[in-house]
Parts: sequence; C-alpha cells; structure tokens
Amino acid sequence: MSEAAQTLEGWYALHDFRSIDWTAWRLADESERSRAQDELQSFLQQWAAVEENKEGSTAVYSIVGQKADFVFMHLRETLEELNAIETAFNKTTFASFTYPVHSYVSIVELSNYMAQPGTDPLQNPDIIARLKPTLPKAKHICFYPMNKRRDGQDNWYMLAMDERKTLMRSHGMIGRTYAGKVKQIITGSVGFDNWEWGVTLFADDALQFKKLIYEMRFDEVSARYADFGEFYVGNILDSEKFSALLAL
Repeated sequence: MSEAAQTLEGWYALHDFRSIDWTAWRLADESERSRAQDELQSFLQQWAAVEENKEGSTAVYSIVGQKADFVFMHLRETLEELNAIETAFNKTTFASFTYPVHSYVSIVELSNYMAQPGTDPLQNPDIIARLKPTLPKAKHICFYPMNKRRDGQDNWYMLAMDERKTLMRSHGMIGRTYAGKVKQIITGSVGFDNWEWGVTLFADDALQFKKLIYEMRFDEVSARYADFGEFYVGNILDSEKFSALLAL
C-alpha cells in the first residue's frame, strides 16, 4: 500500500450555484421585487461583517453561460454554519425567484507534498492564512472539480510517495509563475462530494485562467493523472452590480 499524503484542513467550503427565474421576476409586482432585493442586500452585508470579523469569508460572482446565473462561495468554520447559511437564504423572498443548479461541498486543504521537513506548519502564520483565507475580490472567478486518475498504469494512488512529491513540485512550479496574476484555493472533497478536489481561481484578467490551465495540461501530473469536471467562470458581483443585474 502506498503512503497516503497527510493533509491540513481549514475552513469548510460551499459553492452554491443558482439561476434566476426571470419570468417570475418580471411578473412580480414592484413591491415584492423591492422586498426581495432588500433581503438580498441584508445577507450580503451580514456576510461582509462575518468576513470583517475573520470568522469566514464569502465571494459572490455572476456566471457566464447557461450553467448558472450566479454563485455564492462561502467559507466557514463548520459544516453546520454552511448549512445554516444555505437554509436562511432559502427562506428569503429573493430565493423564491431562484433555483439551485449546482453545488459543491469541500474543505480548504493543504497537502504535505511541499512541506518543509522538521517544521510545524500550524505554527506558521502563512499556512494558517492559507487554511482560513479571505476570498479575493478579483474581477473574475473560475471553478472546476478534479480527480487524480486511477486507471491501469496511470494510477496516481499506486505511485510511491517520493515519486508523487517530485511530480507535485514540478507541477507547483508552474503555478508559481502565475503568482500575482492568479490566486488559487484548493479544497478537498473526498467523502464530501462527487470529485476529489475543487479548484477555485481568482484573477483580474480572465485570460490568465486559460493560460495557466493550458500550460498545466502539459505537465505530467495533469497530462497523465488528472481528470476534470465542468468549468464555471464569471465576474465579480458586489452589491451595486447585483442590483444592476436585477434591474428591469
């Protein structure tokens, strides 16, 4: 049996993708739409306050294409908190004009592939900041799930630890060349959702998503051992932009 990678976990993550029932929204009277928007803005303010208190973080983005209209990405200390957020939102008037199209449950994760021997990562403030991050408010988001392949000779889980470490160091060097251009948050989802990891990227230049992911496809870790799910890409939605999105 190959040695399993040890992981550090931080905040739990929920990606909540929704679409808007535009027909119902147009047919609603103005007072109902106003009440719905007031409730939405109240939630956005509550989530901002949680982030200010460093008790979690939330990012809100519109989604380009037909897979969804927007996404709430929440990070919180416990699964119970994520469940409470989801339930509270579902009880709002605004939520009645939306319908869920996809969700993803995971937890912020760092593996020991890149760890420095003889150090306690939990005493490192930089590591703690990565496990409990404030989500960037960059112009664009890209989310996708992925697995490590388990197929015949291309079975990641049958490789020796030293070989996996070598491959991951090479893979990580590509990501470092995009420092300052793309912020990446890896969340583990083994036992939580249908894929093994969720990858969320943030950037002010959406083209950097394509360049980074394309370049990584040529690295052996991706080319030989990775399978990818659907990609979701979108644009930042602050309070003002959300109001503009809903304006008729």
